[in-house]
Amino acid sequence: MSNSETEIVVDDPTAPQADSPAVTTTKTVDVAVSLLLVALAVTLGYDNWRTGISWDSTGPQAGYFPFYLSVILAGASLYGLVAAFLSRKEAAETFVTRAQLWRVMAVFVPTLLFCLATQYLGLYVASFLLIAIFMRMVGRIALWKSLLTAFMFTAVMFVTFDIAFDVIMPKGPLEAAFGY
Repeated sequence: MSNSETEIVVDDPTAPQADSPAVTTTKTVDVAVSLLLVALAVTLGYDNWRTGISWDSTGPQAGYFPFYLSVILAGASLYGLVAAFLSRKEAAETFVTRAQLWRVMAVFVPTLLFCLATQYLGLYVASFLLIAIFMRMVGRIALWKSLLTAFMFTAVMFVTFDIAFDVIMPKGPLEAAFGY
């Protein structure tokens, strides 16, 4: 029988430092997200109110259900806002440290750039670049392995979607040069 109280600890050499300074508190993030959701709910509610939120001879108008969903969203967001202000426990609790935020941004920024690059370079070239750069910079994998893996993945993706299933994917100048 195993002891359920036993804990196995494995050190992660890439884990953020424990002494990293806090960027923001949980209360600040809770308040900011609740305010953004209230603003979204008001915007959606107004737009659906303009569309029509009553019943006519054929049934509910187009904005009926979305309007009431936005009312529910606003109510839940206001509840979250009040709960964030009344909570004393989370007032000083760290939401994210500088080292943790750096790790999140190391994934978010390249992913955002991938979305932008897809518009100009096409899905396959943007995917190749994203995979190669992630493997090299984040994973610290050898350059030749990163390039080979990125090429193999995008080639399989191209054959699967464009050739086998004939799915229309965003293409860029490289695909146009090859006649696709």
